[in-house]
Parts: sequence; C-alpha cells; structure tokens
Amino acid sequence: MIIIGFYFLLRPGEYAATQNPDVAPFRLSNVRLFRHECRLDVLTAPSWDVHSAKFVGLEFSTQKNGVKGEIIGLGRSGHQTFCPVKAIVNRVLHLRQHNAPLQTTLYTYYHASHTHVITTTHLTNTLRSIVQSFVARFGLTPLDISVRSLRSSGVMALLCTNVDTDRIRLLGRWQPDEMLRYLHVQAVPIVAPIAAAMLRHGHFSLLPARPQSPTQADHGAGLQPPGGTEGL
Repeated sequence: MIIIGFYFLLRPGEYAATQNPDVAPFRLSNVRLFRHECRLDVLTAPSWDVHSAKFVGLEFSTQKNGVKGEIIGLGRSGHQTFCPVKAIVNRVLHLRQHNAPLQTTLYTYYHASHTHVITTTHLTNTLRSIVQSFVARFGLTPLDISVRSLRSSGVMALLCTNVDTDRIRLLGRWQPDEMLRYLHVQAVPIVAPIAAAMLRHGHFSLLPARPQSPTQADHGAGLQPPGGTEGL
C-alpha cells in the first residue's frame, strides 16, 4: 500500500483505513489491469496473465477531487519490487485467493482465517521505523514523517525528474495552485542548477520603456534605450 500511495499520489484515506467518514477508499472493482492492449478481468483472468500485466489503472468513482469514471494509470517502473503494477497485482491476487468480492477495499488482507485492514497508523509506524534506521544519513527524525509524506514524496520525485507541472497536477487531481503545498524548495536536484542557469541566461536586452522620437526610429535605435538596459 505504501508503493501504491507513492506512485498514484493518493490521499491516505484512499489506500488505508482511517476514522475519517468522508474518505472513499479504492476497491477491487476500481482496479484495471492491462496486458498490452488487452484488459484483464480482475476476478477471472488466469493468474499468469495477471502477473504479466504491463499497465494498471485506478478508476475514480467516489474519490475526492476525482472525475467520476476517470482512470489514472501507470506502467511498470522497472524495479523488481518497488513498482505500481507489481504492487496492485499482488493485492489483486491476494484478494482473489480469499474469494474477496469486488467491493472489497484494496487495503484488506486475510491472515489466519481472519479479515484485517491496513490502517493509516500502520503505514505511519512502518515509515517511521524505516526513517529511524536512516536518521543519521538524511537528518530526519521519525516524527518528521507520516503516511501523508508519501503524497509529497511522489510529487517531488516527479518534479525532480523534470515532469512538467501540468502532468503532475493531472496525476494528483489538483487544482492549479494546490500542488504547491506539497513541494519542497530545498530539494537539491531542483535548486542546484539554478545558479548556472541564471548565469547562462542573465544577459538580455529590454524593449524601450518610453516612446521614441521619429529621428530615433529612422536610425533603427529602437531596441536599445539610451544608457543601455542589458542585464549583467
């Protein structure tokens, strides 16, 4: 569920159980699996076909800020485990193994003949235990992290790889300026090239700020006002 939340930029209540009554979690019925151009039935497709899925989608039905019926999809990441396709395939196969109906939430799991759910608290505790192992390396403390951090982490990963902001907003279902709340200006891949870029593009000329006389226009002096207006 951590992998799914990260890659799909989901809100915690969409992929983990919470006390908030207003959330709308994704269910097995919301999953779309594709093998090339062929859509696979999540309940009846052979398990080897499900394992071979190349593309997964989540259909928004009642989720907040989602267009009803819209499907947000992703392909394989190329990583052996940290992959949105593999994560959702594993969820589908686990639920199928226990004859879960289509309305079963994706965060449901079965153990020792009992039904359980993965909660936001479970995920927060898991993330904090991981952070505790790397506290000296990254300068973070466990209290700096919660399950909500996955959404901003996914956004920053996209921004650092130069995915344009319009595509990020589409994937995250954000209004134009809402995404800014999830960005961190101190991310090194974003800010490190800024000084060099400013140096490369710091030489420029300005258009004249005041009307020209006919004499100036006749002599082609229009683009460089007296005294000079070049940057740097």
